[in-house]
Amino acid sequence: MEKPKRIRGVSPQVQESAERLRKQMTPAEQTLWQALRETRFRQWRIRRQHPLGKFILDFCVTSHRLAIEVDGSIHDLQQEHDAERTTMLEAYGYRVIRFRNEEVEQDLEKVLQCIEDTLNQ
Repeated sequence: MEKPKRIRGVSPQVQESAERLRKQMTPAEQTLWQALRETRFRQWRIRRQHPLGKFILDFCVTSHRLAIEVDGSIHDLQQEHDAERTTMLEAYGYRVIRFRNEEVEQDLEKVLQCIEDTLNQ
């Protein structure tokens, strides 16, 4: 199997955007972040609004190369862009899992179980 490429460096603009996004998380992102800070997830270092190259990942577990994205309705209009982004992250060895805002808000336990199962694989 081919070794994944490495992502090096984050521009100051991407870093500033990540810091701003941490302060302006959506309600669904806030809900998921609070849940991910619970005891059952403490064994993994989960980062929020994590800059990675030219991307900002909603949540990231770098040790497992896992990107967790929470998508609102805007993503219905940018499915092609999201697919390209996922392809690029996969080229760097990351797995990407996506959840809709509604999933996080209406069935948080199912979302958490999916994340936990993915991390335990």
